[in-house]
Amino acid sequence: MRLGRRSILALLRLLLMALVVTAVVVALVTSWEDVSPYLGAISPGPLALAFLLTLIAPYATMLGWRTMLADLGSPLRQAPAAGVFFVGQLGKYVPGSIWAVIAQAEMGSRLGVPRRRVGVVGLLAIALALLTGGVIGLPALPVLLGRTELGGSAVVLVVVLLAVACYPPFVNAGIRRGLRLVRRQPLEHDLGGRSVLLTLVWFTFAWFVSGSAVLVVATDIAGLAPTRQVVLMCICGFALSAAFGMISVLFPAGFGIRDGVLALILATSMPLAAAAAVAVVIRFLTIGVDVLVAAGGWAWGRRHDLLDSAPVPPTPTPAPSPPAGNGAGP
Repeated sequence: MRLGRRSILALLRLLLMALVVTAVVVALVTSWEDVSPYLGAISPGPLALAFLLTLIAPYATMLGWRTMLADLGSPLRQAPAAGVFFVGQLGKYVPGSIWAVIAQAEMGSRLGVPRRRVGVVGLLAIALALLTGGVIGLPALPVLLGRTELGGSAVVLVVVLLAVACYPPFVNAGIRRGLRLVRRQPLEHDLGGRSVLLTLVWFTFAWFVSGSAVLVVATDIAGLAPTRQVVLMCICGFALSAAFGMISVLFPAGFGIRDGVLALILATSMPLAAAAAVAVVIRFLTIGVDVLVAAGGWAWGRRHDLLDSAPVPPTPTPAPSPPAGNGAGP
């Protein structure tokens, strides 16, 4: 018996969900085995503060993602935005960064948001997060390479390159070219400079909050004072290690890569054993928060009757009386 297109899509959604849940469970179990010996070394206060900071970071990232989506013509309230973004983000635990974007596009389509639009915003969010993380983490790169003389000039150069890369006409040209390469129609209008800037602000804030969680855990485990060097290694080191994890697409959520790079950077300011413990604890907190916000996003969306309903077709744009336009649809 032949399956219809809708049945095939429903089956693929179930398979993707099962794959994501399995990957997250494996990540949690593995992390628990690694982290359990070190949890007793952390005081309850710093652990709670680190958890709170880790919880704020994905919320700030979601606000940046939501800003770009609204600018492209799909404003979502925080309830459905949280449902789409946080639940879709669990796809990063499946090898290959594209799964999170696919999951978000599929969930967004159930709210009447074109898959093409969600896909563009998802990929752009990954690119901007990688760029901002790379810039914030740049001061830690000379430490990782053992070449401290690479400092100031490299930072200035990369910041200039980031400013050029985020220049809205270049961003929009890249979006148009990318859509042509995959044979998709262009977006209805360009992304505005204000939304790009606001997204960069939210993403930068998210990196600093995440790095602050590393600082709280590191100073407690290693018993260090938060000196300038320790603060630099924790905040910049986390951003750099996470950026390495993001480009390691074969490793789910940068698992192993991010932790190893972070431990090496932190080991310049504390014993290696303590640095490894910090990296493992932060990994476990991150996974726990990802699961928690995904569950909260799902419940929040369901409470608004937005995640269980059938896909809602986008509202058609009335055609002008004289035939005109490029035929681009949502």
